[in-house]
Amino acid sequence: MPENPTLVQRLLRHQLLWPVLALVALLVINVVATPTFLNIRMQDGHLYGNVVDIVRNSAPVMLVALGMTLVIATRGIDLSVGAIAAISAAVACTRIVGAGDEAALTTAVMACTYALIACIALGAWNGFLVSVLRIQPIIATLILMVAGRGISMAITDGQITTPNNGWFSDLASGFVLTLPLAFIIALVVFALTAVLTRRTALGMLIEAVGINPEASRLAGVRSRTITWTVYTFSGLCSGIAGLVIAANTNSVNANSLGLWIELDAILAVVIGGTSLAGGRFSLTGTFIGAIFIATLARTIPNIGIPSEVNYLFKAIVVIAVCLLQSSRARSVFRRHRSVTPGPAVPVAKGIAA
Repeated sequence: MPENPTLVQRLLRHQLLWPVLALVALLVINVVATPTFLNIRMQDGHLYGNVVDIVRNSAPVMLVALGMTLVIATRGIDLSVGAIAAISAAVACTRIVGAGDEAALTTAVMACTYALIACIALGAWNGFLVSVLRIQPIIATLILMVAGRGISMAITDGQITTPNNGWFSDLASGFVLTLPLAFIIALVVFALTAVLTRRTALGMLIEAVGINPEASRLAGVRSRTITWTVYTFSGLCSGIAGLVIAANTNSVNANSLGLWIELDAILAVVIGGTSLAGGRFSLTGTFIGAIFIATLARTIPNIGIPSEVNYLFKAIVVIAVCLLQSSRARSVFRRHRSVTPGPAVPVAKGIAA
């Protein structure tokens, strides 16, 4: 009978090993470049430091990646998350600017509510195209990816809208229990998602739809409803991320807000170990992947990488992490090492014969 694997062997086989090691390697590189990188100080009753900035900046990517994880688990993709984030910010900021009492708490609450309702509707629209009309997910979401920028431009009349509401700004700059409010919001959404997908049958149903949609339908799983739900949830997560991004700059530029955040979200999901082929997914892996993306963005200027090549450096690092995660790539590397010829060893003639 095969022996039970040891603790070390289980750790080496764990899918989160390489993302965690890559994150630790980035932190080590930053500490070598700046010895005070991990220093955290208390100022005005709040925590400050590079680590605090990293977790704050990871919130938008983490929110979008959570929705993207469930979409990818159903064998789909959502390219419209950046545009939905821009629409969310446009609706909220325009509502605040046009309110009678611009600085009131109720104004900020109502503006965010309207924005999130709009994003839920947009996510449901994507789900309708994919689950009911059977349009390929990449095409269905590409429609809103292109049209969404135009919608946000129409909402803001093509202008950079700057609201004057301290309550809204606190979404990005506020603190709760010395921690950034943006990160706490992301943690709350993460915890609720984990409870719904791991403590109920929803997660198993999502994985069943991703593994084989037709077989799950024949087994009685409402695959259409599941698909519709995950795209709606992705729209909600994108809307919350858009509010956090707009609150961080206290403005909304429909052309640039949330631009390419869909790529960072997909990278966070892939780095976290979720397969783009659908099926099993890892929310913890997505969490680590989002922190990795935010740390990488902080590492690039810290080690002196020129701004004109930062995207190239980022791509190289992500490719390296993905290759380390790939069991096939590691097996090819081990096979190459095993067949590498060593030094020649003299052999007696008789034995050679």
